Amino acid sequence: MNENTGYAGGYNNALKQVEADVYCLINSDIEVTANWINPVIETMLNDDKIGACQPKILSYNNKAFFEHAGAAGGFIDMLGYPFCRGRIINTVEPDDGQYNDVSKIFWATGACLFVRAQLFHQLNGFDKDFFAHMEEIDLCWRIQKSGYTVNYIPKSVVYHVGGATLSKSNPRKTYFNFRNNILMLHKNLSFFSMLLVMFIRHFLDLIAALKFFAEGHRNDSKMIFKAYVWFYGNISSRIKLRRQTRKVLQRAK
Repeated sequence: MNENTGYAGGYNNALKQVEADVYCLINSDIEVTANWINPVIETMLNDDKIGACQPKILSYNNKAFFEHAGAAGGFIDMLGYPFCRGRIINTVEPDDGQYNDVSKIFWATGACLFVRAQLFHQLNGFDKDFFAHMEEIDLCWRIQKSGYTVNYIPKSVVYHVGGATLSKSNPRKTYFNFRNNILMLHKNLSFFSMLLVMFIRHFLDLIAALKFFAEGHRNDSKMIFKAYVWFYGNISSRIKLRRQTRKVLQRAK
């Protein structure tokens, strides 16, 4: 590729060249286990309304514990903050078999994401503006709006290092996390829910920026303000994309 378009743009471009019924998007810091693909493919073949799946994500560095990015399947709360079964904020649970059930989830981790190829392209793939972080949550949200489900398949197990592209301490990670979360909420929530949630989030994100500043993490604080500058500087194109997304979802149903 001529330029670095991130996880989102990179996969959008690469997958146009791949012929398959199901794609598996897998990070370079994943260690797989024996027969890890079979349980996922079998589940998807038996139910054509499953649009995407993820395996059980355990920590490469401590294999008795879930890993931060994905764990036993992702969800978001009413304000748009993502969390996982097996991981709430920075608290990670040991894997004691408590999440060994096949279950519907809200989002599947991009670290190891299975998605139907036809559906991926029908929904125009990832939102390229995201570049990296939360683009898989945005995609899974749209998959569900199209009438499909996102599932967690525990018989498939992989180990994830995590933070190999951007470490948790990198201010760019803060920038993408805050900016992309706002982009996702603006794009996917109904109009009045979007107005209410984003009104609340403006105040909460301001508090987060002030907290970073008070703790001496001034670059992280700046990145939150930079995230909002980008959003409002591109608001017209984001409104246009919100409208286009509605039309794409109607055709996909």
